[in-house]
Amino acid sequence: MSDVDRRKFLTATGAAAAGLTLATSAVQASTGKPKIKIGQIGTGHAHARGVFSQLLRVTDDFEVVGIVENDPKRRQALGDEYQGVKLITEEQLLNTSGLRAVVIETEVPDLLPTAGRCVEAGMNIHLDKPAGENLIDFQNLLDEVARRQLHLQMGYIYRYRSAFQFCYQAVADGWLGDVFEVHAVMSKKVGGASRKDLSRFAGGSMFEIGCHVIDAMIRVLGKPQTTTAFSRQTHPDQDPLVDNQVAVFDYENAIASIRSSLIEYGGPERRQFTVCGEYGTFDLRPLSGDSFRLALERPQGEYKTGYQDVTVPQGEGIFVRAFQDMAAVLREEKDNDYSLEHELAVHETVLRASGYEID
Repeated sequence: MSDVDRRKFLTATGAAAAGLTLATSAVQASTGKPKIKIGQIGTGHAHARGVFSQLLRVTDDFEVVGIVENDPKRRQALGDEYQGVKLITEEQLLNTSGLRAVVIETEVPDLLPTAGRCVEAGMNIHLDKPAGENLIDFQNLLDEVARRQLHLQMGYIYRYRSAFQFCYQAVADGWLGDVFEVHAVMSKKVGGASRKDLSRFAGGSMFEIGCHVIDAMIRVLGKPQTTTAFSRQTHPDQDPLVDNQVAVFDYENAIASIRSSLIEYGGPERRQFTVCGEYGTFDLRPLSGDSFRLALERPQGEYKTGYQDVTVPQGEGIFVRAFQDMAAVLREEKDNDYSLEHELAVHETVLRASGYEID
């Protein structure tokens, strides 16, 4: 079947179609219910502007009470408002009456310290990636989140894309059979200023962007038994940036591989996520799209035997969906799709794949 249109997809009786419909309905705006007070700390993360602009669109679920920028130079440059929202201090934000959640979009070195202060104040958090350069600090944060029975949502960008939701449901429902292979590519090309900035982190490209597809791999296969990392520096005379990496992940009955670089011209167009099982294959390229190739040995729902091109509804922005999902969890309308155990497994695997040593 080619070019499955929106109406046909939403009315399909197959399990994966039903699964995506269920995932969509779980994050619908809760009109008429009290809004959840939320704020954001930080504008320095690469995702900060996009995340905040999409948060402002979730008006049925959230009341954005303010935004904080602790960096003095950045704060001065911003002035009194950011995207139309008043800048306030962190103390003012965390002391806002009825505040329940905080979005953390600082520069990477400040993510975990800021998250720790927010959790200590009793806040549920949306935390951008990657969660620091060591495992112990993140483990301590997760332990405190669990102790206080709070909700933590990580900012991996492919969790709420329609195509990935389809893949996860197809795997869960056995359409592909036992998965024996996952392969992903996550690359781009960066200039001199970005190279200098990213050189601060020993984990290089895998730490910076490869983490997104590691999250997806673990959603499909779980935590690997072992991780073997290979890293290269293309221009060691220019900077110490680790800009060309591949990692191999060993499972009892599967092998996965992920490539990530910061030197590939047109890299975003070749980003891919492929899942192969005994009875079928899901093949998405590029990752920003909502069309993929699906191969099935056996018909499933509206989908036939053989290879076919499938297009699923784009839906709203990925962070709009993330925040809608967060609201549903905070209102106890649904369970969290990502356990703290999953988050820990992802970060440990990201660190190992990036070449960090884990004590």
